[in-house]
Amino acid sequence: MTRSPVIETEGLTRRFGDLTAVDDVTFSVQEHSIVGLLGRNGAGKTTVMQLLTGQDFATSGEIRIFGESPVENASVLSRLSFIKESQRYPEDFKPKHVFKAAPWFFEHWNEEFAQELIEEFRLPLNRRIKKLSRGQLSAVGVIVGLAARAPLTFFDEPYLGLDAVARQSFYDHLLADYARHPRTIVLSTHLIDEVSDLLEHVLVIDDGRIIIDQDAESLRGSVTTVAGPRHAVERFVEHREVLASDRLGGLATATLEALTPAERREAADAGLELGGVSLQQLIVRRTRAHASEFGAES
Repeated sequence: MTRSPVIETEGLTRRFGDLTAVDDVTFSVQEHSIVGLLGRNGAGKTTVMQLLTGQDFATSGEIRIFGESPVENASVLSRLSFIKESQRYPEDFKPKHVFKAAPWFFEHWNEEFAQELIEEFRLPLNRRIKKLSRGQLSAVGVIVGLAARAPLTFFDEPYLGLDAVARQSFYDHLLADYARHPRTIVLSTHLIDEVSDLLEHVLVIDDGRIIIDQDAESLRGSVTTVAGPRHAVERFVEHREVLASDRLGGLATATLEALTPAERREAADAGLELGGVSLQQLIVRRTRAHASEFGAES
């Protein structure tokens, strides 16, 4: 079944004076998918999301959300939900006021699901927003983002204030509700290993540029780690490109691009162990490699 693109950008650029926060970015996101928008602090993730949701204006390039520009476009914006860590509410508001107002903005709002989440996160509905802990404030955001069931939902790390148990609950509810009510979800996070099993597609941005735009499953299988006696590892990788390596006494490991079946047999015959690399490790290594290349270009 062919899926239509919900997000399309072409040559998207945003400059702030001499600073280029987003640099000639082109990508698309298919409907009914969970996508990770990943990268270091200051890489450009939040700026991209602000551009996609019509909260900022591009210096150049094109954006199409549901086939249209999001800027001052009510028909597009009414189908979006953008939840961020720095979400602000009127200080005199209480969580119950936020949830009471939510149906005015989100036509797919599900009150029953919201109440289930309120109970799950043990959220005090009658406490003023300014009196909430960071975790409780994060819970308000994730409940709105989940219960809104917007066709396109952006989560810009609003769950960072949650403890590990609450974050896992968020991931579980997101995945279960996504299965029942498919929509397009874009997750921005530093906690890559925590969300790796949720992601169907990965976008990695570094210094304002997209450096990875790949299906998550193929990305996971794109590298292999070989480990064993140092001399055997060094002999095996001698004429191959090494993405990363480590040595400890007489042992060594090396990370290479995915090996062919013949190369895997060769490694096994050499007494080497083969393994995978976590999505987080892979992205860290690719980002470091890009930083080295970018520095060389500069």
